[in-house]
Amino acid sequence: MRELTEFKIAPATGEGPATLAFSGPMTVASLGRTDSRLRDLGESIGEIDLCGVTRMDTVGAWTVWRLSRDHDAKITGCSESAQKLVDAISKADTNAEDVRAPRLPLLRRVPDHVGDVMIGLGKGALQVLGFIGQVIQSSGTLIRHPGRFRMKALVHQMELVGVNSLAIIGLMSFLVGIVIAQQGAVQLRQFGAEIYTVNLVGRLTLRELGVLMTAIMVAGRSGSAFAAQLGTMKLTEEVDAMRTIGVSPMEALVLPRLLATMLMMPLLGFYSAFIGIVGGAFLSSVTLGIPFFTFLARIQEVVPLHDVWVGITKAPVFGLIVALAGCYQGMQVKNNAEEVGTRTTAAVVMAIFTVIVLDAFFAVFFTEIGWG
Repeated sequence: MRELTEFKIAPATGEGPATLAFSGPMTVASLGRTDSRLRDLGESIGEIDLCGVTRMDTVGAWTVWRLSRDHDAKITGCSESAQKLVDAISKADTNAEDVRAPRLPLLRRVPDHVGDVMIGLGKGALQVLGFIGQVIQSSGTLIRHPGRFRMKALVHQMELVGVNSLAIIGLMSFLVGIVIAQQGAVQLRQFGAEIYTVNLVGRLTLRELGVLMTAIMVAGRSGSAFAAQLGTMKLTEEVDAMRTIGVSPMEALVLPRLLATMLMMPLLGFYSAFIGIVGGAFLSSVTLGIPFFTFLARIQEVVPLHDVWVGITKAPVFGLIVALAGCYQGMQVKNNAEEVGTRTTAAVVMAIFTVIVLDAFFAVFFTEIGWG
């Protein structure tokens, strides 16, 4: 049976106030009914005796302190642990301690925050370099021991990254091709040069937008999936279990995803560019009076071959960036399920930002070598 808190009031000798003596445990489980009786106490209390208390928690200490405060009574007979609880409750009750950490002045706070951000970026860059080093080391191991390569995992990831994304990439590219043709025709119509819509759609989709939009779509679709999958495996300790049984997570999980994305990106980029051209030809045949097959034949005449090579050259690099961002962020998950979502978001942002920066670099590079 649960032991309850008991108390009795001993009248003081003479005209002094009474003494309130507690016995038994003073915990949240034992103070239920006793607390309501204590609140109905009408007589004055001059001393609170805790000699008979066997056990006390924070609720009991708060009850004792409240009675002491309300009746201006002295607390006696406290054990050492009970006295620490009562002292802590008394300090908290005075509200003398600030619950918020003091803030630095503005002129110090801003540089301090900027410094923390820059240090975090530096540490993140070093971790990314370390991750790339592990990828290179694992690649070297597989080159020396090709029998350890997981071909089934590679084919499975190629299906997930490439085949399963054909529909959404095709739809997106078709609509982008329509938008480019429509907006280009509106502007070129002012100069009577609507025929150059073919040049605009062909060069823009094959050289830039085909592979760039594909990389962004793959980053949102597959890069986020990589981060979520690997992050969940880290959280459930599957990655640690793989290391325990002698299986390298880099070889089994990361490299198949990297290779699959690098192999599928050129194909997806070319497919995206082709569907974008088809979208532009469809709109031109409907609104500009340019026959569909005439549009496609004109593409072969106005688009130089090096534009195709520019898109194909950029594609595997973009695929490597997207897969690296997703796998890296997924392997950094450590604490809780919330971090899986945070790392997944970071993987998509990191991949898209890096892809756009590299695309600008490629634009300048290919212009300098005469492929402008």
